[in-house]
Amino acid sequence: MPLTDRQVKAAKPQEKKYKLADGKGLYLEVRANGSKYWRMKYRFQGKEKLAAFGVYPDVSLAAAREQRDAARTQLTQGIDPNATKRAKKQAGREAAENSFELIAREWFSIQMTDMSEGHQKRTIRALEKHLFGSIGKRPISEITALDLLPVLRKIEDKGHVETAHRVKQVAGQVFRYGIVTGRCDRNPCTDLKDALRPAKKSHFAAITNPKELGRLLVSIDEYPGTPAVIAALKCSALWFCRPGELRQVRWDQINWEEKRIEITAEKTHQPHIIPLARQSLEILESLKPITGRSQYVFPSARGASRPMSDGAVRIALRGMGYDRETHTAHGFRATARTLLDEVLDYRIEWIEQQLAHEVKDANGRSYNRTRHLEQRRKMMQHWADYLDQLKAAANSSNVINGNFGG
Repeated sequence: MPLTDRQVKAAKPQEKKYKLADGKGLYLEVRANGSKYWRMKYRFQGKEKLAAFGVYPDVSLAAAREQRDAARTQLTQGIDPNATKRAKKQAGREAAENSFELIAREWFSIQMTDMSEGHQKRTIRALEKHLFGSIGKRPISEITALDLLPVLRKIEDKGHVETAHRVKQVAGQVFRYGIVTGRCDRNPCTDLKDALRPAKKSHFAAITNPKELGRLLVSIDEYPGTPAVIAALKCSALWFCRPGELRQVRWDQINWEEKRIEITAEKTHQPHIIPLARQSLEILESLKPITGRSQYVFPSARGASRPMSDGAVRIALRGMGYDRETHTAHGFRATARTLLDEVLDYRIEWIEQQLAHEVKDANGRSYNRTRHLEQRRKMMQHWADYLDQLKAAANSSNVINGNFGG
């Protein structure tokens, strides 16, 4: 006779485990400790086997019968229920191992180590706040553009259009990593190219007037900061690399013989060379006895094991009276780009290469790091000399000529 819910519930433990049959191979195994397990005996290819359907009361009598009936259907189709169960477990494990979150964290640990601290924080925040909760547990190969779009729309609808674009960019980097490591076949972010509202392009404030730049250079010379901060300010103007690249420059990246710094560009992740003018070498040589024990040229004031904070140059500029609407640490790049083009008349192509922007040749190939290196070396020396001229002019304009005799 089939079991009833009352019988199953009332079954008491005995000294030894025993079975209560329900029919068609299904039975309840009652153990000495009071635990109750659903089991089913069946034969497959002439061998007697046992299927496990869970523990009562988590699995009710009705649910156990559903599993039994499904298993019997598989048997009529020549399928072993236990093999199917193992395959599903394996698929679940593989799905977990190939989840978007797991692959994203793997990508982050490999690809973001050379990025600035601020960039790392923004990236992991984009992942944890906006992506992991919605698609983090999903196998990366199963995620489509239609899965991503609601996530991005939710950010966009709050008025954070730039954030939505940034989250999409980060997701795209994870998918591209998934492709090259064989965990997915395509990047669904490419299907969302025109799905979001255009982000407003913001520009970092920058001084582009030569006289004002000269006054800024004088202010840097007179700034009562630490040697590392003053040197970072001067090199920001001389090198016009990204602030995150500058503050993370290491002593072992300086090629003294070739008179250049060899780094990885923060945005393009490509090798980048900064030719060092005579003025730059003088700054580095004077700084070496002060910060040379650190691996970083511009170490943190809180500990030589870390690079200078991403706010150090910005705070110094504020201390000199230059607010965010006047000039920024990133603004040195726009300053150099404008004046090298409009005043010193250098080719835009060379300037863009020195800014570590991606520049392509006539065949659409990206120029390598040494392209036009000799021309850029001369340009960087000319730029340093030009900054000295502006500073000298600003200093002379501050001198008051007069007859102070008695």
